[in-house]
Amino acid sequence: MHYLVIDIETSPVAWDYFDDTQQEYLLRGATTDEEQEKKKNEMALSPFTGHVVCISLIHFVQTDDGFNEEKRVTLMRNTDDSEELVKETLPSGAVMVRRSERAMLDDFWKYLAKVHDANRRVHYVTFNGRGFDFPFLMLRSAALGIRPRVNLMSGSRWNYRAEHTDLLDELCYQYPQQTGATRRFNFDFYTKAFGIRSPKADGVDGSKVAQLYAEGEYATIAEYCLRDVDATWQLYQRWADLLWF
Repeated sequence: MHYLVIDIETSPVAWDYFDDTQQEYLLRGATTDEEQEKKKNEMALSPFTGHVVCISLIHFVQTDDGFNEEKRVTLMRNTDDSEELVKETLPSGAVMVRRSERAMLDDFWKYLAKVHDANRRVHYVTFNGRGFDFPFLMLRSAALGIRPRVNLMSGSRWNYRAEHTDLLDELCYQYPQQTGATRRFNFDFYTKAFGIRSPKADGVDGSKVAQLYAEGEYATIAEYCLRDVDATWQLYQRWADLLWF
């Protein structure tokens, strides 16, 4: 079995990219400066108003001896969106590859296709991947004229055709509520509840990504995203050991 643990970070598209009609539509209902700024920040959550800043992926292979790490990489978008490929080794030892957003997404789909084409059994592991990361990657790619090589959104919420453990769905038993036993918590809360070091412990969280990206802090974002992936894998192992039947 091959396990692909995936997380992405996103940022709003530049405001002046949109025409007057689109800008009016995006700010509709926001009457104060604070409300307008909030709506602009929320643009990072849609693949039609935000772009992919980075994709972090760790590829594990299950053997009789456990899980072996085959690949650990972050694909990062250049702030100038240049096509030039820049490959760096991060302080953690992982690899970061910087390219344009289009090239970065194309590289991502090629890697997934390569893993699948080898007739391997592939299992995806995410936290809210079904609700955010995977639809964002699919739709953003399409908006840029790239056809995804793997349908990460096949099936339904309750019956994925692709093998995929979305830990948010599992920890809510597919029934997220605002209160009660299946209350939906954020990733930071779940990691702490299961005794896992929070990816935010080093002072970076998703709300800071846009500013860090604008400042060219590629390595900081990449390391944070990889910490998210590491923690996702640890949370998956807790779930698989204790709650998977």
